[in-house]
Amino acid sequence: MDIVLIVVGFVVVLAVLFFVGGYVASRRQNENWAENVAQAERALELAWAADKGWDRELLHRSAREALGSHKPGWEYRDVHLVEVSDQPGVQDDRAQLVAVGDDGEARVVLCRDDDGGWSVESVS
Repeated sequence: MDIVLIVVGFVVVLAVLFFVGGYVASRRQNENWAENVAQAERALELAWAADKGWDRELLHRSAREALGSHKPGWEYRDVHLVEVSDQPGVQDDRAQLVAVGDDGEARVVLCRDDDGGWSVESVS
């Protein structure tokens, strides 16, 4: 009987350790996500101040259009701007957005045209 109690106690301790470890890892991942979004927001503000082509609504509209054409029928809850790469001029500017849905995530990379408009570079 003592061996059964020891084994049960060991299993309970392991379960508690796995639960706590998973909780800590989940919290850390959520903090990283929030930090990435906050960095992108700051970069967008700086880019907007220097170049008026960085319109949030235009970026989100372009990302939604890209998702509609590259992933027809895929439903997502929200689109988040996660990276802004504002280079001198407009030809090398990039914006990365992530659409989040029940079936996972999709990353949309937008690039600037010579005239300053946004076009799709990739959807993955």
